[in-house]
Amino acid sequence: AFSGNTNADSVVYYKLQHSIKARFLRFVPLDWNPNGRIGMRIEVYGCTYRSEVVGFDGKSCLIYTFNQKLMSALKDVISLKFKTIQSDGILLHREGQNGDHITLELIKGKLSLLSNLGDTKTHPSNAQINITLGSLLDDQHWHSVLIEHFNNQVNFTVDKHTHHFHAKGEFNYLDLDYELSFGGIPVPGKSGTLSRRNFHGCFENIYYNGVNIIDLARRH
Repeated sequence: AFSGNTNADSVVYYKLQHSIKARFLRFVPLDWNPNGRIGMRIEVYGCTYRSEVVGFDGKSCLIYTFNQKLMSALKDVISLKFKTIQSDGILLHREGQNGDHITLELIKGKLSLLSNLGDTKTHPSNAQINITLGSLLDDQHWHSVLIEHFNNQVNFTVDKHTHHFHAKGEFNYLDLDYELSFGGIPVPGKSGTLSRRNFHGCFENIYYNGVNIIDLARRH
């Protein structure tokens, strides 16, 4: 509850300790000022938000090649938002020379994180992990995705729903190429049984380890 002013001219200002992310705000008056007329005025000030949006037509993809010297093999963080009306499409793909790969794919309105890492040479079937989160994600609304890798621990989050799992085998990012593709696979054929359908929709605020990918693309 927030106490208001007691006269016609003064302003009462409140700064929340933590930020709030909401689509609507509802204010319910609890008590009126007994010495004045009934009335209420509220102003809400938001936080600074930067939005970088890129569209994909189902035939294109965005490729980010990074410097291997600046990359840590122990930590990887990828975040983005997407919206689409298509139920299928590849959002993210990365692979290595020995068949290792990580793919984020929308399949029938659900997001699947498919990883084939570590034991591909000795135990191919044990190295495959397929985690599915979300449903009806092809509703033309924004949905957030966060993929965090810390050593062998992987956190896969879709709209604040998180799945934690351990990568099997000797998990090493040095086995992967220093290239990420968003929206599709640039050279299909390496990764086997993928649908290979490119993404058709919009991405917002693609970040890889703090790097703004869309901003880099705009600046060529």
